[in-house]
Amino acid sequence: MSSDLHLDTSSHLDEATAAAVLALARRAADADGVDAISEAFRLALTSARGEVTHVVAYAGGSRPEDLLGYAARDGAGSAELVVDPSSRRQGVGRALLTAVLDGGATGVWAHGDLPAAQGLAAVEGLVSTRELHVMERQVRDGDDVDPVLPDGFAARPFEPGRDEQAWLEVNALAFASHPEQGSITLEDLQERMAQDWFDPAGLLLVEDVSVTQDGGAHPLAASHWTKREPGSDTGEVYVVGVHPAYQGRGLAGPLTGLGTAYLARQGVTTVDLYVDGDNTRALATYRRAGFEDAAIHVVYGRPTAP
Repeated sequence: MSSDLHLDTSSHLDEATAAAVLALARRAADADGVDAISEAFRLALTSARGEVTHVVAYAGGSRPEDLLGYAARDGAGSAELVVDPSSRRQGVGRALLTAVLDGGATGVWAHGDLPAAQGLAAVEGLVSTRELHVMERQVRDGDDVDPVLPDGFAARPFEPGRDEQAWLEVNALAFASHPEQGSITLEDLQERMAQDWFDPAGLLLVEDVSVTQDGGAHPLAASHWTKREPGSDTGEVYVVGVHPAYQGRGLAGPLTGLGTAYLARQGVTTVDLYVDGDNTRALATYRRAGFEDAAIHVVYGRPTAP
């Protein structure tokens, strides 16, 4: 380990440091072929909200140009880290890993589960505790046609200012056991709605039109939120959730198809998605729809005591 390496830990980064971290992350992604920092942690770089602790590794001083690596952990115990490609094999990654684990992280993401991450985990005695499958498929002829929903259900686009609370309630129920998605708040939702990729027409809501609530509204049964970065040829199955009361009603397949059709009409050529390795029902649904594994992200953590 370099003798002039030091770590700064804080709950907020200034604008220059955040920009330097994002630039470092881009260099690492170019070298590795995969992003080391996920969307949630990227948003945390420029937001004072949330319980995120930032750990920045420097050589010598604490200027943005001295930055060697970066790690962060959230209030749920999830962490990520990245080291500048020119500063690897110098103990930077190990120092960042130790800092976040000793600081309370229960697991550290290895996006793409690259050999370097596997080696570091083995040296530190860490074990795989979670897998996230990245799946994709090419857009095919006919994908732009909306599927037929089961009787009693109808789809419509999300309306900002009207649908936030209903979506949050169903999302929390659908992802009650999911450590990230199930904890999304109104502020988190609004933050994502403020991004340049957000399109309310691409957040599709499925309602139970056989039931009418006060005011004439119908219960929200499920939703498919799609995502497409401006100018990208790839669209994402961003969030798909079904209210527990409506699971097993034949919505999963058509719900996936609704989002795929919307993305196909936007001109994308590839659709990708992320799904936990232990979610066998979702994996089966997506494989039936033609999706195949493109990569696997792994969480490494310290083994639990017997």
